Amino acid sequence: MLSQSSTAGPRSSADQPNNIELDVESVSKWNGTCQVLKDVSLRLYRGQCMVICGPSGSGKSTLMRCINRLDDYQEGRITVHGMMVTNEPKRLDQLRREVSMVFQQGNLFPHLTILENCTLAPIRVRKMPREDAEELARDCLERVGISDQAHRYPGHLSGAQRQRVAIARSLCMSPRLMLFDEPTSGLDRETVKEVVDTMVSLAEDGITMLCVTHEMGFARKVATSVAFMEGGQILEQNSAAAFLDHPVCERTRIFLHQILR
Repeated sequence: MLSQSSTAGPRSSADQPNNIELDVESVSKWNGTCQVLKDVSLRLYRGQCMVICGPSGSGKSTLMRCINRLDDYQEGRITVHGMMVTNEPKRLDQLRREVSMVFQQGNLFPHLTILENCTLAPIRVRKMPREDAEELARDCLERVGISDQAHRYPGHLSGAQRQRVAIARSLCMSPRLMLFDEPTSGLDRETVKEVVDTMVSLAEDGITMLCVTHEMGFARKVATSVAFMEGGQILEQNSAAAFLDHPVCERTRIFLHQILR
């Protein structure tokens, strides 16, 4: 059962219905006979940053993939800026324009330069002229502090640098919503800060973000709300300060103790 009565998180005067960027309503998903998402609901308004945390196998990444329609779901509905997420080709094409996802490993194309990785989608999906796409890509690479690597290949970059490139690549599509699926997973503590600092900058710029991460320092600094998932359910959701300082659910308290000790 979800602790806290609201699934929308803290609201401000700007939180009007037409400012809803993401609405997940009672979504359930099965893999065969195994239910991996159970009646999941959340709402994200324009400019908000929500963090989802929870143990491995709790359904966090599956939820992100359902939002971006990389995975199907059987019950409920997901809307992005009022557009229902379906498998209809036209809807999927529009979704890919509106939502960008940064994966755990970055998923850069190893045979393309950093600049080419960033220009590929704007040219092919948004039909942007190459010259304009390259100018945009350089601006986005500059924004994440890695413009000097534009003509190198992913294999020549550190893990943190590759993740910053993946973020720049997402920015090149000018998305309404950015999804981050454990972008610091597998990085050492010294390089995690590079990626987290970049994400903090984006949140402070007002980009709407949904982030699966255990970086609670990031959550405390910029998250509008934090949710805890376990067993395919959101068990607790609250403002970052309330979630971290006064968790209601016993499972949340145990989890936070484990990752913050």
